[in-house]
Amino acid sequence: MFYWILKYVIVGPIVRGLFRPWITGAENVPKQGAAILASNHLSVMDSVFLPLMLERRMSFLAKSEYFTGKGIKGWATKQFMTGTGQIAIDRSGGSASEAALNTALQVVGRGDLLGIYPEGTRSPDGRMYKGRTGIARMALVSKVPVVPVVMVDTAEVLPIGSKRPRIMRIGIVIGEPLDFSRYEGLEDDRFVLRSVTDEIMVALQRIAGQEYVDEYASKHRALAEKRGSSKPSSIS
Repeated sequence: MFYWILKYVIVGPIVRGLFRPWITGAENVPKQGAAILASNHLSVMDSVFLPLMLERRMSFLAKSEYFTGKGIKGWATKQFMTGTGQIAIDRSGGSASEAALNTALQVVGRGDLLGIYPEGTRSPDGRMYKGRTGIARMALVSKVPVVPVVMVDTAEVLPIGSKRPRIMRIGIVIGEPLDFSRYEGLEDDRFVLRSVTDEIMVALQRIAGQEYVDEYASKHRALAEKRGSSKPSSIS
């Protein structure tokens, strides 16, 4: 209930009024049944904009730090993240990765929409980085389609290092679903997982027109945050 109140009564009207988000390809999101929405990641605002623009409820896997803050601010952040459908996961690797997979499978097992950022973290400079194979394993184990989603100009709304958002228009482009049923039973083959992940990233890159970097974003993120700058991208 809190999700819908935030979407249609509290947060939704404000966000729509200020940022006037536009969306194309919404018909590519299944009207019912489970699907994984794989999105590029330019801003922390991505996890707010996308759910607001979809008719169906969706959940994002979010880093656990958003749910463990101290004081009033920490409590408010946790309530907001929970209310907007975010699900806390530990991204430290190892058994944490398995827990993230199980959490994702629970979401799609209910027939719901699950949002994932294949790059694993926000782009530090507006370029698109190498995808992590967790999304491929989730897709193959759950046997659900992967829908590519591209966020447009959200990096300019809240650049890395900024605390106040800029009021400007943003967009969302949703591509056609990707079917990986041809790889059924191969969810433990690391070469297949890499192939599936790369196919997802190619689909995203073609829609977004972002420059692609064949390295993980996490390697570049720390430096970009230290500099306090980011290079926004746009649809070409």
